Amino acid sequence: MIAVANRLAHVEEYYFSKKLREVAALKAKGKPIINLGIGSPDLAPPERVLNGLVEAFEEPSAHKYQSYQGIPELREAIAKFYRTQFKTYLNADNEILPLMGSKEGIFHVSLAFLNPGDEVLIPNPGYPTYASVTNLVGATPVFYDLTETNDWHPDLLALEKRGLKKVKLMWVNYPHMPTGATASNKLFEDLIGFAKRNDILLVNDNPYSFVLNPKPRSILKYKGAKDVCLELNSLSKTFNMAGWRVGMLLGHETYLKAVLKVKSNMDSGMFLGIQRGAIEALDCSELWYGSLNSVYQERREVAWKIADVLKCTYDKNATGLFIWAKLPEHIDAEDYVDTILKERSIFIAPGTIFGSNGKGYIRISLCAELEEMEEALARLR
Repeated sequence: MIAVANRLAHVEEYYFSKKLREVAALKAKGKPIINLGIGSPDLAPPERVLNGLVEAFEEPSAHKYQSYQGIPELREAIAKFYRTQFKTYLNADNEILPLMGSKEGIFHVSLAFLNPGDEVLIPNPGYPTYASVTNLVGATPVFYDLTETNDWHPDLLALEKRGLKKVKLMWVNYPHMPTGATASNKLFEDLIGFAKRNDILLVNDNPYSFVLNPKPRSILKYKGAKDVCLELNSLSKTFNMAGWRVGMLLGHETYLKAVLKVKSNMDSGMFLGIQRGAIEALDCSELWYGSLNSVYQERREVAWKIADVLKCTYDKNATGLFIWAKLPEHIDAEDYVDTILKERSIFIAPGTIFGSNGKGYIRISLCAELEEMEEALARLR
């Protein structure tokens, strides 16, 4: 057999890729699995989105290659969305780059800015892809602690004392996954100042702003942010379009040009119908956000009861698609969720997959029908 590349030595298959195979195998054997582990929205996108997709089939250019930068109408829709929802002003011509999902943006940004030996500040706990991509491009992950006692915010003074000469890039993610913590105005201002002092490119990954979060924020709204910051966003969670793969990278023209050098060599543009659907999504009224969150509010009430039955503690002020819950002391999260899967046919994610600071925590997803969540609660009682 041909040997694989050395870069794979420090990269594992994504946890959910492996675990969902196990869950599928159990379902195939007739197990009535309830999946409360993954954040894949089960609700439908707005009807107007589907209409936009279908109507695009009639356009003569629909099946041709599309622009690497997205059609101008999509960039204008993103700019309008940011003005309306975040009070953030972006130039649709050169400060917006549509992506095939924000996950690809993590890879594109890393390829565009990181050299072997560069260090990358990565939240612990946090999205595992930040570390995986850092390893794939030959840079060095440096994990910074997020703890409950500090509201899941980084200790920037401690990081500066550590020394940051080799640090090129820092990932932040507010509203935060998996904890649901949000960033205050002060935190974003402090992060921008930190990045400027230390010549670090700061990237905020921001797909959860509109899920059970009364104060959506973009880091790009703050003074001086565009000098040192980029922001990733996505339609996956806000508009139930995870499988459509529509994301965006936002920031200074110079940074986006660098990323475009990578992106334009890796895809041939987003299907026109998907772009038309995305435009419709971004133009949804406030009624859409209200109806979406009313569903998640009901589900969250049941998820809190599940956490109570498991004798967990949790923060009712947290936002997003998940309940981040702390297990009683001395319970191993991975063993515990495997026992629940085996004995109760319920899949819940262990906190350790998001980093060592997830030890002792579990993450319960709200991406299941209310009836399924109530059935899960009944099985656990």
